Amino acid sequence: MHILVVNDDGPPSNQSSPYIHAFIHSLQSAGHVVSVVLPHQQRSWVGKAHTIGASVKPTYFRPGTLFQDDGTVHDLPRNEEDGDGDEWVLIDSMPATCTQLGLYHYFQERGPVDIVVSGPNYGRNTTTLLALSSGTIGAAMEAAVCGKRAIALSYAFNSRIHDPAIIGEASRHSTRLIEYLCSNWAEGVDLYTVNVPLEAGVSDTKILYTEMLDNRWPGSCFQAVDPEVPEETPEAQEKRLRDQGEKEGTTPSVPAEGTNRRPSRIQHKHFKWSPNFPEVFKGVQVSKPGNDGWAVKEGFTSVTPLRANFMRTPGIQGEIKLPGNEAKVYSLVDCDESYVQNLMKQALQSRLGANRCREVSSLSDLPDSSAPVFQYREYERLDFEHIMMNSSTSLSNAYVIRKALIRKHYLSTTVASWISKHPGSILRKHFKPGFDFELDYAEFLDDALLEAYELRDSLEKNEERPDSEKEWWILKPGMSDRGQGIRLFNSEDQLREIFEEWEEDSDDESGSERPEDDDDDNKGVVTSQLRHFIAQPYIDPPLLLPSSSNRKFHIRTYVLAVGSLKVYVFKEMLALFAAKPYCPPCEDEDEVADLARHLTNTCFQEGGSSNEGSVQRFWKLDPYVPGLSIDWKDQIYDQICGITGEVFEAAARGMMIHFQTLPNAFELFGVDFLVDKDGSAWLLELNAYPDFAQTGEELKELVVGRLFEETVDVAVKPFFGDKTSAEGTSHMRLVADLDLGRKS
Repeated sequence: MHILVVNDDGPPSNQSSPYIHAFIHSLQSAGHVVSVVLPHQQRSWVGKAHTIGASVKPTYFRPGTLFQDDGTVHDLPRNEEDGDGDEWVLIDSMPATCTQLGLYHYFQERGPVDIVVSGPNYGRNTTTLLALSSGTIGAAMEAAVCGKRAIALSYAFNSRIHDPAIIGEASRHSTRLIEYLCSNWAEGVDLYTVNVPLEAGVSDTKILYTEMLDNRWPGSCFQAVDPEVPEETPEAQEKRLRDQGEKEGTTPSVPAEGTNRRPSRIQHKHFKWSPNFPEVFKGVQVSKPGNDGWAVKEGFTSVTPLRANFMRTPGIQGEIKLPGNEAKVYSLVDCDESYVQNLMKQALQSRLGANRCREVSSLSDLPDSSAPVFQYREYERLDFEHIMMNSSTSLSNAYVIRKALIRKHYLSTTVASWISKHPGSILRKHFKPGFDFELDYAEFLDDALLEAYELRDSLEKNEERPDSEKEWWILKPGMSDRGQGIRLFNSEDQLREIFEEWEEDSDDESGSERPEDDDDDNKGVVTSQLRHFIAQPYIDPPLLLPSSSNRKFHIRTYVLAVGSLKVYVFKEMLALFAAKPYCPPCEDEDEVADLARHLTNTCFQEGGSSNEGSVQRFWKLDPYVPGLSIDWKDQIYDQICGITGEVFEAAARGMMIHFQTLPNAFELFGVDFLVDKDGSAWLLELNAYPDFAQTGEELKELVVGRLFEETVDVAVKPFFGDKTSAEGTSHMRLVADLDLGRKS
């Protein structure tokens, strides 16, 4: 952020402005751009005043060493010969004037100011009596009436010994609080006035939204003094007032009023500013909890939201928990793939914070069974019993039942059922319904096709059609993955040959099941998968990009389903390309056996995602495609979001037996789409536990790393009490918000 810092105490000084340098150093260390405009000397108690009738002149301050008064003041700003370095502007005027000049006349090359921070004030600014006179709050109020967000920051000290460690902690604490308020700015608030107790351990104490205690002066703030007694210097008077203001219960000490005066109708007196702070703070002592004076007295940081008319904004209350100060969350990340393991651990550390997220290797390592814990594990190793028994504190990365989406034949049934009940559904034009059947041996094919009469009818009509008009079908074993067992066919004879081929493979293995890792070419399937099949119309012609050698591709979209049930689509999508240029199956049926032209799953390819150009960012594909509009990628993304939201609703509402959500679970799905030559996206399938490693090393951090970070923000942090937007983020679009009534 670009932060304009002003104050009413002037440049760094152990006597009058001991906190400003450490605070600015903390803001800069946190990565913020900080511009500084300060009064050239102490300007406390002036409120939102401006000086008129005289020119305002600047000088230029170059800060020196932290906590040492060795900064230097210069008549002219630094030039190239002076070298680089931080430089502040000092103004011979009021704090509110510093705000005006900082916003409109200096540092324009740094871009617009995001927030004006006034302070840290040398002393508290609690209660209306101090706030209405405070130059610190006055400068923040000036920013508010200029239309800028502003924070007035004050440190309530109990000692004039400036401990660098305590000041440093208060500065870091204030920086984090400012960042939080800027990210969570409440509607209707013009400025916040913040009071931080200058005590060791302040970062571990509560931060409370408060009201401003509405108090009144107990009498005159001035006391008459003898005109003949030498006056205190402004510096001595300021020191005395600070001591009285911070030491509650101390009786103010002022020079005695003179008695040797000539009689007069109006007695000749001089007056000294001497408010009765002990009586003021008696009101704080007896005040009820909830106001700023009480909070600081109790050692808490107070945050008082204000309008630019000094009226507190109603409805904001409770405790503020800064990121990093929340309750510990235990994480159990247990993945077979190191690619996933490392990225998820990094995302948790990055977004939850190293201080908050504590790794465990087993649920038995938890301090107790109800401790907040997040399991990101392989499905078969998830402790669902613990998840079900601790629904408010145990979060998992998978639902127990989701066959309605991830099993090919179930998905087809889910969509077909939904379309029959909702004829206007978007799924009607973006999903090819399939026909499932069971088959043990090729000789029983005729019987199996009796139920799949639409498929049988298509194959029979193909006998009469010319090759260029035949309808092609794609066969997928219902329980296979990673591209295994997929074939193309357009006749019953071809279908029979496919099954006979598998039977021969099975005979070669003596009828026993073959483990997947023995299937070197990835073209077969294990015997246990040769029972349930689904056949779908083959989408032809697909969209081809000349820049990618006219290879067929599909889009891998990552979808996050959270609780019961919000569904988000991750914007960073992948385009996965086939190994060879596309050839329509009707043009050369001999090439149908070469599935490298038709299958885009990188698991199927020799070399996988390491093949050059096999995995690309969707948003980096050709900007111009013949026959499509210039915004073709945005249109496809919008289609994908609409299709995804609808298919999850179809499963959640129409197939509740086979898709059961949990309020304390989320799941990442890999959803595949194929785009035809007209730019229509077709849903292919959904995969649980998608193969993230196919993204490769080059796009690892950009795609999967960012996906996991967004998942932690959207799914993990809210479960453990962090406030986040229910509408998603710029990277996670909310596409379905279904309240299925399943609460923890």
